[in-house]
Amino acid sequence: MIQTKNNDQHDFEVRSQDTICINESTQQHPWWYNMKYLAAGILLGIVFVKAEIISWYRIQEMFRLQNVHMYGVIGSAVATGMLSVWLIKRFRIKTIYGEPIVFHPKKFNKGQIYGGLLFGAGWALTGACPGPLFAQIGTGATVVIVVLLSAVAGTWVYGRLREKLPH
Repeated sequence: MIQTKNNDQHDFEVRSQDTICINESTQQHPWWYNMKYLAAGILLGIVFVKAEIISWYRIQEMFRLQNVHMYGVIGSAVATGMLSVWLIKRFRIKTIYGEPIVFHPKKFNKGQIYGGLLFGAGWALTGACPGPLFAQIGTGATVVIVVLLSAVAGTWVYGRLREKLPH
């Protein structure tokens, strides 16, 4: 029994690196249930465009410390996220399908620092963050397709090398 607990704990730790494996829904839905995500994405894209979050100039101003616009956006997103998590935990809110929402603690590791620095460098150089990439392409900035393909390639490379990287 003790050996099983250790193996279960190890499996949990390995799977906890992939959030989808921990909180993945067990329910099966028809394909059209995903249309709500498309609608939310389109709405979010419109908000990104109107709030100038996808503006290369706004992003450059942020990295040059010339304007607080983006810091206000990021700060309000962090505050909203903190409030949302607190409310979910406090009132044991469930998903719209009745499944419990569970938060698992994650261990800090130095790879998060390296990843954050690499992410920030890419963001500063390209003026594109993964969230607004599609909104930028949708507004006609087709050169951002190169950034999107690079992000996909980087994700693929990480997936291939993940087992060899220090976590």
